[in-house]
Amino acid sequence: MAYPRRLLGEDEEIVLELHPHWKALLLPALSVPLVVGLGSYLIAVIPEGRFQDFFRWVVAVAGVLALLFWAVIPFLRWRTTLYVLTTRRLITRSGILSRQGRDMPLTRVNDASFSHGVIDRMLGCGTLVIESAGERGQLVLSSVPRVETVQREVYRQVEAQTGHVIDPPEGEAG
Repeated sequence: MAYPRRLLGEDEEIVLELHPHWKALLLPALSVPLVVGLGSYLIAVIPEGRFQDFFRWVVAVAGVLALLFWAVIPFLRWRTTLYVLTTRRLITRSGILSRQGRDMPLTRVNDASFSHGVIDRMLGCGTLVIESAGERGQLVLSSVPRVETVQREVYRQVEAQTGHVIDPPEGEAG
């Protein structure tokens, strides 16, 4: 789901448009063959009898509900979560049925830092924390792909927008 261009201001351009890292889809993807395999096995081993069809329907409905909660909803949540960096602001949007979002003007950004553990480093993602001079303070973006590159781009856009250089913490310069 791309960010609608009609919602951009005059002379505002999209610099980066990202979904959370694909690692968020790993467990939902693994749940599909597990649920289908287990459901198929259970349907096959239901003994012949008077309530055989009823029990098969119960297993099928339970399998569909498990797939809905463990695979479909996490996929939709990933697909509808969007991180957008423009030449003027940082935008987040998320939600399947109801939506929530936050816009942070780059002129209010004081600091951008990232963190990632061993697994995140191997996968090339991490958490980006943007500090703002605004009322709500901090914006935390989790599972950001190429988090170090995104952090450097935030710095570049803040400098281009404000003319002020934000000094990244030691070891994060790029």
